[in-house]
This record gives sequence, structure tokens and C-alpha cells, in this order.
Amino acid sequence: MMSNTLIKKSESLIRCLKRIEDKRPDSLDLLINDMDLQDIISVNLERAVQITVDMGAIIIAEKSLKPSNTMAGTFQVLANEEIISIDLAKKLQSSVGFRNISVHEYNSIDWELVFDLIHHHLCNFKEFLKSVLV
Repeated sequence: MMSNTLIKKSESLIRCLKRIEDKRPDSLDLLINDMDLQDIISVNLERAVQITVDMGAIIIAEKSLKPSNTMAGTFQVLANEEIISIDLAKKLQSSVGFRNISVHEYNSIDWELVFDLIHHHLCNFKEFLKSVLV
């Protein structure tokens, strides 16, 4: 049975993804020129990444596995245990890179990359949910 914490985290992740999908612009120009939209998208992407890392850490703890020393490494631990695929682990590890830039170097965000992420890679978070919520 899944813990209440994982259930609440999954609900939060779904809410972040929905918010991104609802606000996702149709063009890169809209994203580049709308600071409010940038804030909504980047904050919810940061949260989505953080929630997946948190969920991974919870699963690792619940299974008494050796935790990773890094956020990105959390996904490698899950892949090593065949909880998620190696391919998904690599994709989610890349998302940690976005989160770090967004949190620590906001002015360096590549909005073209973000646009691609929100249009073509939100499915990685959904795949993560399907993999861990069994």
C-alpha cells in the first residue's frame, strides 16, 4: 500500500503538471515576452522536479535502499532497483539540471529549452507517476 505522503506528493505533482498544461503558450515568443507566464511555468516546473525527487527519496527510504548523495542520483537508485526505467532516470536527471538553473541562476534560463520541455517532455513526469504508483 502506498503511503499518505506519496499520495499527497502525487496529487501535488498532478496539480503542477495541470497548471503548466493550462498556461503553456502556443509560441516561444509568448513565453519569452511574458514574465508572468515565465514565472508560472518555471515555478511549477521547479516544483514538479522537486516533487519527483522527494517521491523518489521516500520510496528509497521505504525500501531501505542506500540513498543517493545527489538529487539526480535519486533517479539512478530507482532505475538500479528497476522501479523506473534507465531511460526515464536519464530524462529525470536532466530535469534536475533545469531545476538547479531555475532556482540558482534564474537569469540564465533558456526559454527555448523550457518551451520544448513543456510541449514535449511533461510525459516524463506522468511516466514517473505510473512507474512508482503501483
